[in-house]
Amino acid sequence: MSDASDLDRLINERLDALLPKKLAELRAKQTPSMTIIATKGTLDWAYPPFILASTASALGWNVSMFFTFYGLNLLKKDLGDLKVSPLGNPGMPMKMPFGPEWFKHINWNIPNAVQAIVPGFESMATTLMKQTIHNKGVAGVEELRSACVEGGVILIGCQMTVDLFGYSRDDFMPEVKDYVGAATFLPMARDADVSLFI
Repeated sequence: MSDASDLDRLINERLDALLPKKLAELRAKQTPSMTIIATKGTLDWAYPPFILASTASALGWNVSMFFTFYGLNLLKKDLGDLKVSPLGNPGMPMKMPFGPEWFKHINWNIPNAVQAIVPGFESMATTLMKQTIHNKGVAGVEELRSACVEGGVILIGCQMTVDLFGYSRDDFMPEVKDYVGAATFLPMARDADVSLFI
């Protein structure tokens, strides 16, 4: 009996000494993974998921993106109709992309009441955002999305949203790997090292 308990004790001591090192070696060899759930389809909200995904893929990570509800708009063949929606976005002071330097540095905090009643305000905000992006030399959404595709990011559409909004798969870019439901995507998110909801 004593021999068995001594053997168990020796095995446990040896495992305690070796296991952390072996687990650290395995973690170091493992390719990091990330999943992103993209839920918004406006111009300004297109940037965070594509920037994070393209950067992670450039670092060698395995990345999967799940586009649901309005985020599905980011998988459409043509992204030219993406707009900025400043209404109800208190964190979005506008800076002008033109004029003298002092004018460009003013934060234009425009009240929601004004944004709601001024015709064409959303179009104006979109034009100003696109001009700012161009002036600063920031990559466009199409470029970021292409970088994701080239980097091997797996693009997945939400089948329930496709059905809900009456889309056809022909509305979307051919690089979309699959159209699945949440039950298929959630295990991928569970097993990822990083999982983001945007």
